[in-house]
Amino acid sequence: MSKVIKIRKGLNIKLKGKAEKILVKAEPSDMYAVKPPDFPGLIPKMLVKEGDTVKAGTALFCDKHRPELLFASPVSGTVEAVVRGEKRRILEVTVRADALNVSEDFSKLKPKSLTKEAITEYLLAGGAWAYIRQRPYAIIANPQDTPKSIFVSCFDTAPLAPDYDYIFQNVDPDFQAGIDALAKLTSGKVYLCVHTDYPPAANFAKAKNVEIREFSGPHPASNVGVQIHNIDPINKGDIVWYVNPQDVLVIGRLMSKAEYDVSKIIVLCGSEINNPRYYKVKGGCRMTTFAENVKDVQTRHDTSLRYISGNVLTGTHVAADGYLGFYDSQVTVIPEGNYHEFLGWAMPGFGKYSAGRTFFSWLTPNKEYKLDTNYHGGPRALVMTGEYESVFPMDIYPEHLVKAILAKEVEKMEQLGIYEVAEEDFALCEFVCTSKTEVQSIIRDGIDMMIKEMS
Repeated sequence: MSKVIKIRKGLNIKLKGKAEKILVKAEPSDMYAVKPPDFPGLIPKMLVKEGDTVKAGTALFCDKHRPELLFASPVSGTVEAVVRGEKRRILEVTVRADALNVSEDFSKLKPKSLTKEAITEYLLAGGAWAYIRQRPYAIIANPQDTPKSIFVSCFDTAPLAPDYDYIFQNVDPDFQAGIDALAKLTSGKVYLCVHTDYPPAANFAKAKNVEIREFSGPHPASNVGVQIHNIDPINKGDIVWYVNPQDVLVIGRLMSKAEYDVSKIIVLCGSEINNPRYYKVKGGCRMTTFAENVKDVQTRHDTSLRYISGNVLTGTHVAADGYLGFYDSQVTVIPEGNYHEFLGWAMPGFGKYSAGRTFFSWLTPNKEYKLDTNYHGGPRALVMTGEYESVFPMDIYPEHLVKAILAKEVEKMEQLGIYEVAEEDFALCEFVCTSKTEVQSIIRDGIDMMIKEMS
């Protein structure tokens, strides 16, 4: 193992509802969905219509500007609906599953004997290319590029996040097949990043064609942006790709088993879950799969719950009958916070969480909290306080970058590190911000501005 990279700045938010390491096979969902908003910058073009019969791996839509980039159905069945929003923007394509779960026919391939071009073409045709993303911009990778390295972050430090070492406790040869395919796509190295506090799963520790790097420290140590920043920093013109470890399995299954299998293990967690557990599901499943495990309680303030596909910092708000996000391995359920709190910050707050020392709860650092979505205040002027720097572990001035984006100063954005960051890297900045600024959406606006400027 290499020298441990220590992340000193950050914040671990201790929430109630951590999942027990018990694996449950969820009941098959009747409906599945692929959601174009999960892919920043995508303009979808439909390839099927309502009522069409599809198989697992059948292309539902493609990218209008890159038609070779296909997005496949996770199951076999019938296209139920193409849900549109404002200006007819496609929000989701739903598929009603049948009992057969038939996959499109693909060829079994051995990555070691193939060229980069052959693997790229195969992954594009099989609908698995969408799992490969790139920095800068945190968008789906361009198949025509050759990255200088590829990163796989094998741990997650976000609140209530899944334990990938537990998920990968059983050795799966498809993981190595996926790694072998990725190794052919880069001119550099494939980096597996693990956390030094936990013994890595055998799939990670014994993986070939990779270089293992160890990290320690609080969240966001698991963010791929932080890992790239410390191992292989991005300058203007550089490209680095990254893949989630469970998505490596999807690529590996496609190569070795010739089937589009998006099965994954997710964690169902949060204070409003009766028995937080791990569930084996298929990507894009409906939240009603877990309905029996959600508390039906009424609090003094509110009766509704917030369903989040992902974690509380970067996840997406979905309806109770909504669908799992394309890249997500976590579903979190917490109380809504649409209530007014009388003299909130002026009270002692022994039972309230604070990232600083606003409340006396800082005297019990190991206490777990039941948090809701209340802002505890309204939007205010963006003031330079130094709060962002206390939880931002990269050698970048976060507040200056945010202000440069708001001022639309492209050259300043470049100088301040826009190529290295994505929304998730600023999630903690948004959490601790006393100005209640929606920092993550500002960062995405800045990234979209850079894509338009550089195109």
